Amino acid sequence: MAVAAAPGAAPATARLGWPTPRSVPGGVAIVSLPVTLQRPAPRAYFGAAPVWVVRGARQWLAVVGIPLAQPAAAAELRVEDTNADTDAGAGAGTGAGAGAGRTVGFVVAPWHYRQQHLHVANSQVDLFPTDLARVTREQSELHTALATFSAPSPAGLPLQPPLAGVRSSSFGLRRYFNGAARDPHSGMDIAAPAGTPVHAALSGTVLLTGDYFFNGNTVLIDHGAGLITMYCHLSTIGVHVGDVIAAGAVLGMVGATGRVTGPHLHFGVALNRAFVDPALFLAPSVGASRP
Repeated sequence: MAVAAAPGAAPATARLGWPTPRSVPGGVAIVSLPVTLQRPAPRAYFGAAPVWVVRGARQWLAVVGIPLAQPAAAAELRVEDTNADTDAGAGAGTGAGAGAGRTVGFVVAPWHYRQQHLHVANSQVDLFPTDLARVTREQSELHTALATFSAPSPAGLPLQPPLAGVRSSSFGLRRYFNGAARDPHSGMDIAAPAGTPVHAALSGTVLLTGDYFFNGNTVLIDHGAGLITMYCHLSTIGVHVGDVIAAGAVLGMVGATGRVTGPHLHFGVALNRAFVDPALFLAPSVGASRP
């Protein structure tokens, strides 16, 4: 049975252009798969979501995005060998893909994110029915885009910072408004003046653009194998769906569109449909949070 790297560890895999492993809710696990390099790359799934598989030193590895809502407990991947003469002892595969299937276990360890308690007028918290209907439609559109899984695999990690600035709000922060819990923060907020250029963190294809209730002017970029970056609250968008862009290309400008109190960039990173901590994909010097 394969075991993921310990929480907070940074083994050799992190130096090969992969994210820093942290097998916790909102983190990334790197899991060894029971398929040798002499065989074709297997397919791996975490729940219903296909997972990025990369070549390791001795065997194939799965790079798994772990949802913030994932319990801290034992978890497992479903692995489907693409070679027809797979081991006789393997059970039949189920779900997407063909070939024999088996499960590979790993452990999701506990992790504690910051909390913030705020008291505001109810009118600033509760949505009008028309706004709620709009949010529901938009969430469906965004979830469909985030389920994209394309080839080839991402190249050029770590991610480049989308702009220079101080991280003003960290991933995983859970806010309580008037005692009621809201969804944890699914990205990294970077403070910058309005009009500051926002750059693509990695080369890829523009997957989605639009103006959303909470996110404002937003761009999603597909980098392959389920890795997608999100850029929110832009004042202007300078790219179109289908554009193939290089790392560092300007996507738009920092703004204050959507549900915000001032200009900043919300930068999100999704892997196999789960938003994970962007800091794990950036160089260690990037993303020191504001005290």
